[in-house]
Parts: sequence; C-alpha cells; structure tokens
Amino acid sequence: MRWGIPLVVTLCACTPVRVRPTPPKADEPKLDIVAPWLDPEAFWPKGTPEKPRPLADALADPGTPPVVIRNATIMTATGQAFDKGLMVVDKGVISYVGPADDVVPLPAGAIEIDGTGKVVTPGIIDAHSHLGVYAAPAAQANDDGNEMTAPVTAQVRAEYGYWPQDPQIARALAGGVTTSLILPGSANLIGGRGFTVQMKPARTAREAAFPGAPSTVKMACGENPKRVYGGKGGPQTRMAEYTTFRTTFLEAANYAAKWNAYEKMKALWNEKRLRAAEIEGKRADRKRKIPGETAPEPPAVDLKLETLAGVLRGDVLVEIHCYRADEMANMINISKEMGFKIRSFHHALEAYKIRDVLVKEGIAINTWADWWGFKMEAYDGIPENAALMTEAGGRATIHSDSAIGTQRLNQEAAKAMAAGRRAGIQITDDMALRWITANPAWVLGIDSVTGTLEEGKRADVVVWNGTPFSAYARADVVIIGGTVAYERAKGMRASDFELGHGVLDGTASATPATAPTAGSATKPAADPMGAPR
Repeated sequence: MRWGIPLVVTLCACTPVRVRPTPPKADEPKLDIVAPWLDPEAFWPKGTPEKPRPLADALADPGTPPVVIRNATIMTATGQAFDKGLMVVDKGVISYVGPADDVVPLPAGAIEIDGTGKVVTPGIIDAHSHLGVYAAPAAQANDDGNEMTAPVTAQVRAEYGYWPQDPQIARALAGGVTTSLILPGSANLIGGRGFTVQMKPARTAREAAFPGAPSTVKMACGENPKRVYGGKGGPQTRMAEYTTFRTTFLEAANYAAKWNAYEKMKALWNEKRLRAAEIEGKRADRKRKIPGETAPEPPAVDLKLETLAGVLRGDVLVEIHCYRADEMANMINISKEMGFKIRSFHHALEAYKIRDVLVKEGIAINTWADWWGFKMEAYDGIPENAALMTEAGGRATIHSDSAIGTQRLNQEAAKAMAAGRRAGIQITDDMALRWITANPAWVLGIDSVTGTLEEGKRADVVVWNGTPFSAYARADVVIIGGTVAYERAKGMRASDFELGHGVLDGTASATPATAPTAGSATKPAADPMGAPR
C-alpha cells in the first residue's frame, strides 16, 4: 500500500543475516597479522567460548516483504543523489536505486511508500553508544558498562551486559539510528569487547546482534583510568598507563606464542601417529596411540589474553577512547611496538592537530560536533574537528556517547558541517551524511553491507520528512534489513518494561525515557567513576 495509509507490519526478530567482506582498498589499512611472534596461520584455542563468526555469502532475508519507495530525494552517501528517485528492496536487499523514470521490474506484493517531498538516506550508524549497558531508568542496578575491578578487563563483553528492553533503544530508532556499536565504558585501560547491534526490538542480545559484525575491543587512555585506579593500586599517572598497555600486550604475545607452539606440536604428533599406522600396514587412525608418547597438553585458556591475542592476530578491531593529540600519538607508537592496528580513536577532540598522522596510519576518528571543556583533556576541542579531518582525506564520524544525542545525530552532523563551512572548508551534504553512515560502517567493519544505498547492499534506510540536516527533521519510516521497524504515523513502540509499568500505551511516549549520560558536558561532577565518557 502507499505511504500515507498506516503500514501493517509485524515487528519481529528477523532471520539472522551474515555478511561477506569486500577486500580493503589500496588506501585502506589491511587487518593482517603484523605481530612478528605470531604464526601466519590463524589459530583458535580449543575450549574457548566461540570461534570468530564466519561471514556468510548471502544478505537476503526471504521473510521480509518487498518495499518500493517512489519519488523521494535519495541521498546514497556514495557521492550520488537522485532528486526524484526510486528504491526497490527485495528480500532485505536493495535491488535498485536510481531515477524514478527508469523502467524497473517491481516485486509483487510490495509495500509502497510515496516519497514525494521526503528525503531517503542510509540508516544512521552510531559508532559509540552505551545503550543497553547504561539502561533507563538510571539506577545502579542498570549500570553494566564498566567492570571497575581491574585496569584491564579485556575478558568481559558488552553483549552480556546489554538489556534489549532498554527504553532508550526505541528513542534511538525513532531518530533514524539503525545500527550502534555498544561499548564498555572508559574507566579501564582495556574495558572489554564491544557489541554491534541492530537498533530493533529484540528479546535477547543475540537477536539484536548485527549478523557477522567483527569483534571490537574498547581501550581508554588519559584521565579516566588514572582517576579511577589512582587510589586503588594504579595506574596513577599516564606513565603507568602506557607501561600497563605494553606489559599486558607482551603477556598476550607470550600467550599467543604458547598456543602456536602447541598447535605445531599437536600437528607433529598427529603426523607421527599416521606414519606409524602406515608403517605397520594398518588403516590410518588419528586416534592411534604411539608407544611411549603422550599427546601434548594444551595451555590453559585465559579469556582476557584471548581477546588481546585476537587483537594481535587482527581479528578484533581496536577502538580507543583518547582526547589529546599527544596521547593518540603515544597509542600509535604502542600499537606499532606491540604489533596491532588501531581502527579508530573515539572522542579525539585534538585530532585536528595530527590529522596528517591519522590519515597516513589509516585511523578514523569518532568525535562530537561541539562537546568540549568538561574536563582538562577535553579543553582543546574545536567544532571544525570533523571537517578538518575530512579535508585532509581522513575518515571522521559523528558519534553520540549519549542516550539523548543518539536521537539527533543528523542534527549533530549538520552542526559540524556548518562549522566547517564557516571556516571555509568545502563540506558537501554527502560528506556530512557519510559522517553518520558510511564512515561509522567502516569503523565497525560492516561497510561492505551497509552504510550506503547501493544495489546489493542491505536495506538499512530512513525516510525523512525533509532534509535530515534540519532541526525540524523527523524520521517518518525506518527500515532495518528490509523490515519496517518504525513508523512515525503509528508512534513509538514501547518496550515490554514500559508496557509492564504503565509508562506508555504502546504507541507514543509520555516522557523521555533516557538515562543521563555519566560525565556529560553539563554536569561533569556526575562522573566520579570515569564512565562512560
């Protein structure tokens, strides 16, 4: 049916979709093994909780009805836009995007949306969020973002603290957010693994997970770790922070080397068994025992070091909370010494000072439009930061780190674009759109399947009532993986928690259900524990 008549869509967890990565471009950092002590053949110790998720061949979700959007202005975030465009979504994948006057076969039974006067963009991707781990209502019972028991807690995972009934999730979806990277907070030097989610209703964290998204790890340098641990045995200074990073990664390298050695010994032992069976003229039996020899014993599994061994192998993308230019340079030096790649610096308020270095190293930044000054390391932020990084040829994203800010990332991108233009930097609408779509998709390692509107990509789409860069912009329809997840005409879908406590009637919000972000710019004293900013 056409847009204007309420769409009848059942909101449910979609069939899981996995993704195939595209090879990195020549100017992109390759996530190859760079640590000299690691074997080129990737290993994965037996007994660990899971292997890295393989990326599947198909994007299609046969269970989703086709969708046709007509006559809209389509901003693809690829440098191309269509003033009167047509988009066709079939089985969760974009099968056509282009001029509306093209002759295109349309799938039968498609939901039709009249986009006249509207603007279509890729779904917004928030590269730094704490939704679900700092859930609403704000209470100690819902604070699951920081494991403040040791400076290094690489073994913990945001997935296991994520509450999919967090009322803030529905608000983010209504703001056009389709994907978020849920991170541990920044109290620890290494806080644990991040969790990439689809911003849709779900019963469990696994249902919310973005299929096939690479694993990430959150690190932090600067004020927060030393403030939290200065009185608890350290680190008390930045000197000790970087020492801890180095010693921890040396420990991880030693752990990885032990497992590599074990894998080689096991392979040799198996080869001996096969040869012994052949010499005796018997059928090769991998379980056959060799007289006088026992199988090599595997090293003990250490979940903390497993995460860091994954970083050294290039399996885990490194996301680092860091404000100052000198500290970003220090972390780059640490990464080169220890043999791993940094995917992006988060907050990165002084990135403009070393933007040439960041571009050379292929490191992205995730920053704000104009938050600054809420602590000493945040005092040299400027609103032109993202624009200057973009002008230099680097990747910038506008992130939220806020349950409120994530609802308005389109406006945050507009503010950063305006600041760049006032400074004489030629920032196009497409560049600004990429700050909240294509670039964060790259940061999360999912840019081969989402972040832009292209044929063959997953249909994560927002239909706005006008330009997304307006303070009056509203998301009319939000589509995730080809499924209509939100319609403004129907109102916001309440979480089970809200329905159970009479907060909402199931269609519209009575009051904003957002937990204040610890460490906000307006109340810096509310951040005594270093989380999450």
